[in-house]
Amino acid sequence: MAGNLRLQGKVAVITGGSSGIGEASARLFAAHGASVVIADIQDSAGRSVAASISPPGRCTYIHCDVRDDQQVAAAVSCAVDTYGRIDVMFSNAGIVGTMASVLELELDDLDAVLAINLRGTAAAIKHAGRAMVAAGTGGSIICTASVAAVQAGYGPAAYCVTKHAVHGLMKAAAGELGEKGVRVNCVSPYGVATPLMCGAVGLSSHEVEALMSELAVLKGPILRTEDIAAAALFLASDESAFVSGHNLVVDGATTVVGTHLSTALRNFVGSGGV
Repeated sequence: MAGNLRLQGKVAVITGGSSGIGEASARLFAAHGASVVIADIQDSAGRSVAASISPPGRCTYIHCDVRDDQQVAAAVSCAVDTYGRIDVMFSNAGIVGTMASVLELELDDLDAVLAINLRGTAAAIKHAGRAMVAAGTGGSIICTASVAAVQAGYGPAAYCVTKHAVHGLMKAAAGELGEKGVRVNCVSPYGVATPLMCGAVGLSSHEVEALMSELAVLKGPILRTEDIAAAALFLASDESAFVSGHNLVVDGATTVVGTHLSTALRNFVGSGGV
């Protein structure tokens, strides 16, 4: 890999970088030469991931609750103060939140999901965008959306709303920041066996992978966090230098065909097994 370091010399902030897609991205970005700041609320896990990435000092952890605008600003400042710049913001922190239907949805529960998935993304775009524009060297902002940002029926109502909103926010930001040389894109995963996903549906990682493979349109490969990290790496790198306002869907054609994952998942969980 030494001859093909796609992020050599770049500095990236990854929110939600302590586990799942964020952790896989932190490791991959660093392997491709980036200095990485992991911004998360999982302090023990985040410090452990940062310490395990070589060489020492290549990765830094900072506590960051994306619901707090000032903590997001501090994460961006940490990157600039520690490594001298910020080139990439991967706004990846998110939750599934309430599984309630629209008819049963408590608005306080909706607000809780909006605060992390949407407001947290807005804060990440704002503060990273400000730093990138001030530096005058451009940059790449990547937002984790979802197949639920493409079609309804791929997650609970509150989650679906927030991911659609993230997609819209990305497009608005791409339009505004393009003249400043800052690119903004989304990556939208199909179901991946992250701790977040497994906890939301009450299944083990093996069970989630088996279920996702059964429901997938594209047979053979098993979608893993490393695959989403690879998509984010492309959007972070200069290989996507003229890609902005794009939603990179990593779903093996699932949304093209229109399989209703959430309905199948509810039926599957209700049946009690793999």
